[in-house]
Amino acid sequence: MKSGFFSKLREKAGFKSVTSSVLCIIAGILVGFLVMILLSIVNERTSIGNAFKGLLILLGGPFSSGRGAYIITNLGDMIFYATPLIMTGVSVAIAYKTGLFNIGAAGQFLMGLTGALLVALNINTNGNPAMGVLVWILAVLVGTLSGMVWGAIPGFFRAVFNVNEVIVCIMTNWIAANIVSWIFGSMPNLINSGSGKSGYLITTAATGNGTPTLGLNKIFKGSYIDMGIIVAVLIAIAIYIMLTKTTLGYELRACGANRNGAKYAGMNEKRNIILSMAIAGGLAAIGGALYYLNPGIEFKFDSAYATLPDYGFNGIPAALLGSNNPIAVIFVSLFIRYLNVGGGNLPSAGFNKYIADVIIALIIYFAGFSKFFSDILSRRKKRAEADLIAKAVLPDPGAAAAAAGSVTQAATEAAESVTPTVTEAAESVTEAVMETAESVTPTVTEAAEAAETVLEQTPVLENTGKEDDK
Repeated sequence: MKSGFFSKLREKAGFKSVTSSVLCIIAGILVGFLVMILLSIVNERTSIGNAFKGLLILLGGPFSSGRGAYIITNLGDMIFYATPLIMTGVSVAIAYKTGLFNIGAAGQFLMGLTGALLVALNINTNGNPAMGVLVWILAVLVGTLSGMVWGAIPGFFRAVFNVNEVIVCIMTNWIAANIVSWIFGSMPNLINSGSGKSGYLITTAATGNGTPTLGLNKIFKGSYIDMGIIVAVLIAIAIYIMLTKTTLGYELRACGANRNGAKYAGMNEKRNIILSMAIAGGLAAIGGALYYLNPGIEFKFDSAYATLPDYGFNGIPAALLGSNNPIAVIFVSLFIRYLNVGGGNLPSAGFNKYIADVIIALIIYFAGFSKFFSDILSRRKKRAEADLIAKAVLPDPGAAAAAAGSVTQAATEAAESVTPTVTEAAESVTEAVMETAESVTPTVTEAAEAAETVLEQTPVLENTGKEDDK
């Protein structure tokens, strides 16, 4: 019963995807551990024991923070920082499902936060919480529309002019970065100059339009957590349902599997390309909006033109490790942030906190081998199926030999039983032929004698005829 259940489980594509991702994570952690061992050997102040301690701290994540209060705070921050990562990961995933590579999530992220902050920072709702929630919803919607427009640009060029979306996305990333710096640089009323932070904007705490917490801040005291994580999870689930259960999702996936085939089937492949990138842009924009609408997060606008947000690019490994499944992206994003929190505690083991980034980078690198691991699992399945077929078609060698012996013996007995019968039949035929020949011989002799008599009488008949003529 159990073997049948596990065999059916192994046949599912989802099981192979999850197994491949887990193998990538294990491989990345093991190689990262070897890096820590090498650093322990090279550094005189650390030993190999520090490498084992560092590994435990890293795997402990927020639970290696020490006291219970710190653990709760770090756990809340881990969830909060995973929110934009979930959105950019789902953004990359839905584009990939349509056969597109959305490397422009960073620019869409920037456009989303720009649209959201322009609304949230220009409308003051302090003292009116209900109005603050409405303004927050409006800010998220404006940010989403900004990202959708920005994402549709590379989709349009791809669909209409067949320009590679990667090239257009890279260009739109830097255009967005400069637009953001220009917009907020020209709005001194939004700059947090009163606190001496001339390069930063004021936060939504000043206008009362921050993201509602729904009491989560009381559970995870001291952290930035808000309801953004709930919104992100619900959106990821909605995208999964859309991709797998709706006609639109089927068309997007069909377009990604074979664009020409989808066109031949009557689908509008150009519309699907533009729509897919627009949705991807909107999702990345929601990530930017949810992140910077938090009252505790400041946006440094004066250097936006020089650096792109990490979330835009970190969404790529989140999607890869999650096999472009929106539900899986949720867990992968939380895991990446889990390792980051653990990496922040590595200095207590004598290592730099950026070792965690190295390990995450290794996991991302091994994510490129996820298809390799999946193929290995598929080959094992095919080999097992071939063995079952061989057993069904080709019986056991001993049984085959016994069966062959039985067939040979039966054939010999049949031949022995048939031989006398054939001999008797041949003798009967010979006797019949001899009897027929003996009965026919006298008749032939008599016929010959009668013919001779006729021949002897023929001249007499001829002469008699002549005399009559005369």
